[in-house]
Amino acid sequence: MTTPPATAAQAPARTAAIWAALDPLVAAGTPLQVLDLGGGSGMFAVPLAALGHQVTVVDPSADALATLHRRAATAGAGDRVRGVQGDGDRMLTALPSGDVFDLVLCHFVLEVVDEPASTLQQLAGVLRPGGQLSLATANRAGAVLSRAVGGHPVEARALLTDRDPAPGRSGPARRRFDPEQLFELLAGAGLEPGEWRGVSVVADLLGASSGADPDALRALELALAGTSPYRDVATGLHVLATRPAG
Repeated sequence: MTTPPATAAQAPARTAAIWAALDPLVAAGTPLQVLDLGGGSGMFAVPLAALGHQVTVVDPSADALATLHRRAATAGAGDRVRGVQGDGDRMLTALPSGDVFDLVLCHFVLEVVDEPASTLQQLAGVLRPGGQLSLATANRAGAVLSRAVGGHPVEARALLTDRDPAPGRSGPARRRFDPEQLFELLAGAGLEPGEWRGVSVVADLLGASSGADPDALRALELALAGTSPYRDVATGLHVLATRPAG
């Protein structure tokens, strides 16, 4: 049995805003060459391949890539998915030289790479002129709100001033971003950003056990995603950016 393609009307509520931005590009019937950086087990890659696109996923986890291939095969799209293992900031070096893409996904990757600006510059370099980058990141304002309502006011205040909320941790802190930072990074990479959306404005706050009707929650997320002040406190930020054709 094949997995139906995910669109904004079918996707989980927490990612519906991203799919709403992608739908006009990926549901038009024209096959695209797509790169999914850090795409793991194929949350986006498999539905895109099921829509007829050729998708390359670059990820550091061999286990995630194995799951990706199994899911793609189950969806009847195994021949349209390519998995490439690549490490950290050097993930793009694993791609064959000369690969160019119509659409690049970079979802929740900038939080953990060493140099976000360098990563975006590399992604811009593999986009064809006129191609688009789908960028999603953790939102600082949303992280502050989440820590506060979770009963961690000290951590919330640390995040408010861009400090590590848990400085005693063994690993590096994950970054959070605000829209202005994303726009500056995209401009520095020579990309032209469109309007930004909030990702999971309320879905993460409610949690899976809330009992909310999934269709109603998805519709609410789509209504709030582009509307301030609600989008300002979403869990994530999303923006589509274009590589200029000139």
